[in-house]
Amino acid sequence: MSYQVGIDTIHLRPTPRLAHTEYCSNDPLKRAVAAESGQSFEDAWDFDFIWSVNDGPVPWWERGRVTDMGHAEFLEGGVDRRQPKTCPFTDPEQVLEFDAVAEYKLPDFDELVAYYEKAYRDGQAAHPNQVFTGGYYKTIVSGAIEAFGWEMLLMAAADLERFERVLDSIFRLSLHHYNAWAETSVEVCISHDDMVWTEGAFVHPDFYRRVIFPRYAELWAPLKRAGKKLLFCSDGNWTAFLDDIAAAGADGFIFEPMVPLKTVVEKFGQSHVIVGSDVDCRTLTFGDRPAIQAEIDSTLELAFDCPGFMFAVGNHIPSNVPVENGRFLFDYLSAHWER
Repeated sequence: MSYQVGIDTIHLRPTPRLAHTEYCSNDPLKRAVAAESGQSFEDAWDFDFIWSVNDGPVPWWERGRVTDMGHAEFLEGGVDRRQPKTCPFTDPEQVLEFDAVAEYKLPDFDELVAYYEKAYRDGQAAHPNQVFTGGYYKTIVSGAIEAFGWEMLLMAAADLERFERVLDSIFRLSLHHYNAWAETSVEVCISHDDMVWTEGAFVHPDFYRRVIFPRYAELWAPLKRAGKKLLFCSDGNWTAFLDDIAAAGADGFIFEPMVPLKTVVEKFGQSHVIVGSDVDCRTLTFGDRPAIQAEIDSTLELAFDCPGFMFAVGNHIPSNVPVENGRFLFDYLSAHWER
């Protein structure tokens, strides 16, 4: 583990090995690694970076209407399983009349800055061997998903002109939080927004380029002016929008295997931070060691030429990945990641 490897990678400076992080909810794997090593999972697996965002001290569901779409069984023992609740929006017209600032209110700015500064300092102190990030989760589209759920969101999006005004209200709420993060001492921020599906855009690409990406640029501007590094993160396949995200000001990309690693490297391998790999959690779950090794090898063929490359299983290491497959992933990768 090395904070220095992480921060040097984010600044595209030379490092002795590839940087590394993971997003892991596999408790049996984490327990086994920690027990064997006597260290935290993050230290034992040489994490250089901790993915962290924070949307403020009071969740939306305590401040106004949100839609609980439920949750499938994902964690060990199914402790995260949750049945969906009735959507508080019964008609698309209610969505199109929605204003996020009026609904959830803007928290006091100075108090928000103080909250974020403490959250960052506490997080960095708890992870001294890694770069601990700040950032925001419900940026624009993810905010709409949390408020309305997918069904009502899609019905409202049939009227794109009015739907833009709804997204603008979420943007205005987010801007308050991005401005607060810009006032803190955090070095790296993540802008998270699940703006697409696995198959790609859910509305016409022109709408993204006219409505969403210019607002990203405005959200990220205060962070960039304050000298922060800004990494954009989204699930799904947003390959078609890589150039747009870079043009809006992102210093790097955090993505799932649906976005082809080779494409990202060819376009941005020398200029941007790249957090991902060819390794797919489905291969870790259902594949054998040769299949896992092949995905690591194909990643390494591309990674060493990229100063900002950080290896990660982009679509998570969930609880159903066999512990031995997880062990093999790290053992093989760490034996081959020196530059």
